[in-house]
Amino acid sequence: MSTLRYSPWTAPTATEPVKASVSVPGSKSLTNRELVLAAIADGPATVHAPLHSDDSARMIEALRALGVGIDEVPGEGEFGPDLRVTPPARFAGGGTIDCGQAGTVMRFVTPLAGLADGDVAVTAHESALHRPMGEMIRALRDAGVDIDDGGTWALPFTVRGRGRIAGGEVEIDASASSQFVSGLLLAASRFDVGLRLRHRGARLPSMPHIEMTIESLAHRGVHVERAGVGEWLVPPTVPHGKDVVIEPDLSNAAPFLAAALVTGGSVSVTGWPAHSTQPGVQLPELLAAFGARTSRRRGALTATAGDRIQGVDLDLSAVGELTPTLVGLALFADGPSTFTGIGHIRGHETDRIAALVANVRRMGGHAEELPDGIRVVPRALTGGVWQAYHDHRLATTGALVGLAVPGVSVDDIGSTGKTMPEFPDLWAQMLAEPVREATDAR
Repeated sequence: MSTLRYSPWTAPTATEPVKASVSVPGSKSLTNRELVLAAIADGPATVHAPLHSDDSARMIEALRALGVGIDEVPGEGEFGPDLRVTPPARFAGGGTIDCGQAGTVMRFVTPLAGLADGDVAVTAHESALHRPMGEMIRALRDAGVDIDDGGTWALPFTVRGRGRIAGGEVEIDASASSQFVSGLLLAASRFDVGLRLRHRGARLPSMPHIEMTIESLAHRGVHVERAGVGEWLVPPTVPHGKDVVIEPDLSNAAPFLAAALVTGGSVSVTGWPAHSTQPGVQLPELLAAFGARTSRRRGALTATAGDRIQGVDLDLSAVGELTPTLVGLALFADGPSTFTGIGHIRGHETDRIAALVANVRRMGGHAEELPDGIRVVPRALTGGVWQAYHDHRLATTGALVGLAVPGVSVDDIGSTGKTMPEFPDLWAQMLAEPVREATDAR
């Protein structure tokens, strides 16, 4: 795992249409879900082709702090070893969990800390202490977990583990993050009476991530009943220790596919699954809205530029994490674009809406914040510093913009290490690859 920071990193400009085949590492969302489920399972299991990044390293360290055995073992994946996970007889207290910038760690591991025998301190990097945790704290208290947050409803806090969690009926407003729901569902089968969880907010973003959680649970024998709209019932049981294979991260594939449109070329991403609960599985339809042509052949998804990039009007409530890449595309469209349903991305690694608007304006473009979205009006752009704001998706968007705008530099390309430390090398390889037919990708 790389922690390298480039300061600044000059984004390469494409001198001709990009034609390349790219492989991306495993899904962060799936890797961290499967590690949690393997940690509470009834026996050891192997996670094949996992993501090796800052976020997954934080998850591994957090689970080890609770007494989970996690060992690297040889695998066939091109991005690193597999992981062998051995659940503990009982979760250990007395340690500290540093979530770094990983929302999945703070939302998925905190419930497990309630199952520990003893106190568990939970903290995060100073840049992530702002991330919403109040509703998770409230919900866990309703389920019987003792959390001492000093009245802040935020990190850092101490979970006073008692070796068990009662469970029962719990309500939560997950408008700020679907991870609240996923974190509770992942751990709920180990609660004494399971969990009946109701979402009481006006909206529920990123539904594909909740479906991902439910599907991962079902694979291990925990069948979540959808008791109604925004209501889930998890029975008390122990997940099975089953080996799993992690899919490529489809959201991390987005800037590579978008590069085809920006440069007028064609890019293939290998290993594209026929079925997936990842939000990125919607990229073919989203890119088509911009005027691209997409096709699947021999397990690869290929995006090919049309004769222009079209302005769009899109509701991204289900796929908010794709917003930075799609905003990057919209900067080169033939007309204005509006993206809505994404108010929740203000609470990610940074306020992504404000950060995107600031970067676009810094380059001489026009963008404006909406109550739950962003509007982009294409203009000629100039070079300059594109700020990552400690956000991996902001950093990759800067690289995308730099393909068509000379003189763009990303102040912290190392922030891509959160979910894809290989990004700078993969980006360079994409641009250096000899021109060939994209359908040759395997």
